[in-house]
Amino acid sequence: VSLVESGGGSVQSGGSLRLSCAPRGLPFTGNCMGWFREGPKKGRVAVATIDSDGYTTYIEAVKGRFTISQDYSNNTLYLQMNSLKPEDTARYYCAAEELAPRCMVSAGTAAFGYWGQGTQVTVSS
Repeated sequence: VSLVESGGGSVQSGGSLRLSCAPRGLPFTGNCMGWFREGPKKGRVAVATIDSDGYTTYIEAVKGRFTISQDYSNNTLYLQMNSLKPEDTARYYCAAEELAPRCMVSAGTAAFGYWGQGTQVTVSS
């Protein structure tokens, strides 16, 4: 299984970016997908998750601004990020887990066994 992220970059506060993740060797069906981020001097934390039924969870800090989605036709996971803030600056990671019993942001990093290399998002004020 490999996860390849793309779509990071530098934007000004209030701007938008869309991250993509293409899981190879792991279909969406029955599995849990998530986006995490790791900021300067901070640990890796969950941002959003989605299960194969389309059930999504988000951390409070991004609710109403970020949207996680998955496209079954091309097996791609997305994170649409709007109204970006400087505090959103971080390296963003795609994560996946097979048959995860709890597909929620509260499950944390320990619940995910597959990780991408990450893509950097920088938001300037």
